[in-house]
Amino acid sequence: MEETGGFATADLCDEFGEDVRIAEPVFRDYGGVSSFRGPISTVRVFEDNALVRAALEEDGQGRVLVVDGGGSTRYALVGDQLAALAHENGWAGIVVYGCIRDSAEISSIPIGVKALNTSPRRSAKEGTGERNTPLSLAGVKLSPGEYLYADEDGIVISDRELRHA
Repeated sequence: MEETGGFATADLCDEFGEDVRIAEPVFRDYGGVSSFRGPISTVRVFEDNALVRAALEEDGQGRVLVVDGGGSTRYALVGDQLAALAHENGWAGIVVYGCIRDSAEISSIPIGVKALNTSPRRSAKEGTGERNTPLSLAGVKLSPGEYLYADEDGIVISDRELRHA
């Protein structure tokens, strides 16, 4: 995985202390980029990825899509096609509180992808769920428009973009 972004989550924690929130260390790295950051966009779904696709079809503008999949490990919410679509549309990364599939292929796509685990089973495509709502997952609350910083050491959430030395 390549390093991009010019920050380290450990340094952000040292510098900003209680001004940042830290996700529990439950996510694994799968993307071709291990360090990514951007404004948050959210999707809440359960074993259905139609809204995930709809979000990733939009111009990402350097945002990070956080997918609250309810922690389900039965179905994958992102595969190689959606990861490639996200990269093509300018998303900085995807964080899935659930599973992905096609992990070998995703590792070669230059986008950040973190998820709980993998599952070979594809999800439903019914379009149920919510977009751009506040989420609470992995011990952290986050909202659209806040900032997410991710690297090999974890995920940091801030209510504003962080400028650091």
